[in-house]
Amino acid sequence: MKQHRPHPPRFPRDHHAHVAWRDLSLTSAPFALLFVIMVGLIVWLADPAPPRTITISAGPQDSSLLHTADEYRKILARNGVTLKVLESDGSVQNLQRLMDPKSHVDLALVQGGVSDAAARSSLMSLGSVFYVPTVVFYRGKGMTQLSELEGKKIAIGREGSGTRRLSLNLLEANGITPGGDTQLVPLDGMDAAKELVAGNVDAALLNGDSTTRGLMLRLLGIPGISVMDFAEASAYTRLFPYLDEIDLPPGVLDLRRKVPPQTLHLIGPTVEILARPNLHPAISDLLIEAAQEVHGMPGLLQNAGQFPSPIAREYPISEEATRYYKSGKSFLYRVLPFWVASMADRILVLLLPVAVLLIPALRLIPALYGWRVRSRIYRYYGSLIAIERGALNGATEEERRVLVAELDQIEESLNTLRMPLAHADAFYVLREHVGFVRAHLGEASREKAHE
Repeated sequence: MKQHRPHPPRFPRDHHAHVAWRDLSLTSAPFALLFVIMVGLIVWLADPAPPRTITISAGPQDSSLLHTADEYRKILARNGVTLKVLESDGSVQNLQRLMDPKSHVDLALVQGGVSDAAARSSLMSLGSVFYVPTVVFYRGKGMTQLSELEGKKIAIGREGSGTRRLSLNLLEANGITPGGDTQLVPLDGMDAAKELVAGNVDAALLNGDSTTRGLMLRLLGIPGISVMDFAEASAYTRLFPYLDEIDLPPGVLDLRRKVPPQTLHLIGPTVEILARPNLHPAISDLLIEAAQEVHGMPGLLQNAGQFPSPIAREYPISEEATRYYKSGKSFLYRVLPFWVASMADRILVLLLPVAVLLIPALRLIPALYGWRVRSRIYRYYGSLIAIERGALNGATEEERRVLVAELDQIEESLNTLRMPLAHADAFYVLREHVGFVRAHLGEASREKAHE
């Protein structure tokens, strides 16, 4: 019975370099695909892309808080990030929104002195951006302490405002509390100033937007109205860590008339950019960069470069903000567009887990590549074994001619086979084995002829 012999394999007549590149590509492709999928999953799950839209709670219409947020919005838009600005009643509402996950607010501008323990432990600061001075105007002269307002009528800010909460803290430290002989009137800003001029209140604690240069000059120009000098400003800053001592040098309000005539000591908190701890690092960098552009210039209350400031007050400065204040923007963000740099930065951060995946693959690819190249040679050996066994099993002359034809076909295929030079030794060993089988066929044919 005639034995089945596998047909000799057929190979394309390619140059050996083409064969090598094809083998290398086919061997590496599955690992490359797996590598891309794993990197994509890590980037997506472990380090998501920066959001394209964020929301900030700012302040009332025409306030400095709302104006500041609008400036941030314009700067972030240059980098393809949309900043939604929400109007609010002020710092107190801003803080409430940021603490409420249902409000979907990512950032808030909040002045010092309105926080509580829960907010201080769950929020982080990107830095202080400008002063919010507290100025006390009163009827009369010679007042040096807030305790002298006891029993009088004082405008301390509207209900729910940061001005009111700060005023209550300062008055309480001086022994003045709600419910006593002192009347605390819920007025602020221009309304409080008008009541003071009209004589309906004895003093007004003005804060932030109410302490403009123009309003201060107007009030100081009215006979009988004075501004209190906080001679004990250093004590206030020790008792209330969120307060700063702010000095107005002589003549800073009006050089020609030298207003104020001597250094005026004021106190006041700063406004901070607050965020939740999950704020994306790239967005944090953009916001600090915007704050530097908006608040970095000198002004009535500050020197050039004084803001934004990384000094921790009521809230801890975030790690990303601390890194930015120390070293600035990374190299990638300086030379590449924001979104390109963001992607490149995320990939660099993931180099370690990627290396864990890549190193085993790099070790396995050469072995698989060598196996694929040698398997092309090993395919011939099945046919060679079948031919040799047919020659040794007493094949007829006709069967030997068929075997020789098959062997010729194998040799012809080998003549067109191109192998990488690194595996040429296995190729020439195969050719020697073809010659060995051909010799067996010849011996078997001669032995048959002598019988």
